[in-house]
Amino acid sequence: MAVVEVAGAHKSYRRRGKPAEKALDGLDLTVAEHRVHGFLGPNGSGKTTTIRALLGLVRLDTGSMQLLGRPVPEQLPGVIGSIGALVEAPLFFPSFSGRRNLNLLARVAGVSRNRVEECLDIVDLRERGDDKYKGYSLGMKQRLGIAAALLKSPTLLVLDEPSNGLDPAGIREVRELIRRLGSDGQTTVLLSSHLLSEVQQVCDDVTIIARGTLVATGQVADVLASGSTGDVRLRSPDPQAAYDVLTAAGFTMTSLADAWRVHAVTDPSAITRTLADAGQYLSELSPIPVDLESVFLDLTAADQ
Repeated sequence: MAVVEVAGAHKSYRRRGKPAEKALDGLDLTVAEHRVHGFLGPNGSGKTTTIRALLGLVRLDTGSMQLLGRPVPEQLPGVIGSIGALVEAPLFFPSFSGRRNLNLLARVAGVSRNRVEECLDIVDLRERGDDKYKGYSLGMKQRLGIAAALLKSPTLLVLDEPSNGLDPAGIREVRELIRRLGSDGQTTVLLSSHLLSEVQQVCDDVTIIARGTLVATGQVADVLASGSTGDVRLRSPDPQAAYDVLTAAGFTMTSLADAWRVHAVTDPSAITRTLADAGQYLSELSPIPVDLESVFLDLTAADQ
């Protein structure tokens, strides 16, 4: 089942005295249930506009959107209770404790205090729940914001740059939290982020957009496979001799910490044959896996 479906979404912004700027240009997006779905794109690619449109904060020019099988914004009131979102910096009373802040939100939402304690547990803040919010680290503040988004036990959790501005410790805290949410089998997470290594570590699926249109989507492993570099890692008992033989044969090589990187290799056996003919041998020849950052940069190069 698709929790989020976007088809042919167009949205332009008009500013006085300037031509209209396209934020979305026929965007398609599908998010399957019970998955952590990464939503990636360069700044200005349309990620935030998409999320704001899904939540009824802006209206599309043309195209359609569905949340939990309901068309939005027309039937958004019927599903909004099943959606949790953190799309901006969370706002809490600085002098109140984390627990008191959540209790106030829970009272407005008609949620029990037991659920507040459950959410504090989920984000690992129960032991710090009585500390004042203003004394929290940035990572703790962001986790409290996620706890607030979880109060209504949402089917879909939308997180827009949840690690933005955090230090490495805070990023790790949020990363581990998203991993737990994704593994519980209850919540679908739509994660918009520019931290590609984080997306690669926590997401099941990924959608990459550029200039408001889809450029790649699928399971993270499949998207990575589509961007194979063709580069290989080479180690030899005589590194300099191996370099001299291969570059003379037309291979392009660069230095790694303890090996050579041979670029754009279409036939690895040609490397072993060339070295063997020259009396040189290998201790390692292995493909260099592509990372999500490389794929992202290749796919969105025209948008830079």
